[in-house]
Amino acid sequence: MQNEEAPIALAFTGASGALYGLRLLECLLAAGRAVYLMYSQPAQMVMAMETEVKLPSRAAEAEACLSQLYSAKPGQLRVFAHDEWMAPVASGTNPPAAMVICPCTTGTLATIASGLCQDLIDRAADVMLKERKKLILVLRETPLSDIHLENMLKLSRMGAIMMPANPGFYLKPERLSDLVDFMVARVLDHLQVPHDLIPRWGETNPQG
Repeated sequence: MQNEEAPIALAFTGASGALYGLRLLECLLAAGRAVYLMYSQPAQMVMAMETEVKLPSRAAEAEACLSQLYSAKPGQLRVFAHDEWMAPVASGTNPPAAMVICPCTTGTLATIASGLCQDLIDRAADVMLKERKKLILVLRETPLSDIHLENMLKLSRMGAIMMPANPGFYLKPERLSDLVDFMVARVLDHLQVPHDLIPRWGETNPQG
């Protein structure tokens, strides 16, 4: 795919909120951005529980499945296995433009905060931090313990963006998709990817 912009890395982990990750993937591809996708085994289970999408265990099969589902152009979407250490995201010599973990478990949060690179998702996030690239964590957990809050603060001080999945209601959402789009729009804004998912503040009257 001919694209002057560096790809965006996207990771699905086993937190609830699989719809957020799928919608973000769909919007990134629709915007013409190349995407490097990674997902954990727990993410596969949660995806099957919460959506109609069944992620194959083999990266090549998942790449073909998702490319067809979201009409990706040839080469626009690349899917990497959790132990594919030769993937571009594993090295600071070839980092993506940004990385989003959506949804992000508190376990993944803790692993990244501790600098433990147990799989490709952890390593890719570690690369983003050391290369001073944008790293966004869409956390989905409540309530938050002191451990969670301390890990969030630690990564925030390193430059990562903590973006808990807390959709707003001032636009009077009528469908589940409205709540999903609210959060995905916030992520896209931070990635500087144009979208028209929701009205901008001041462009509509929240009071109706």
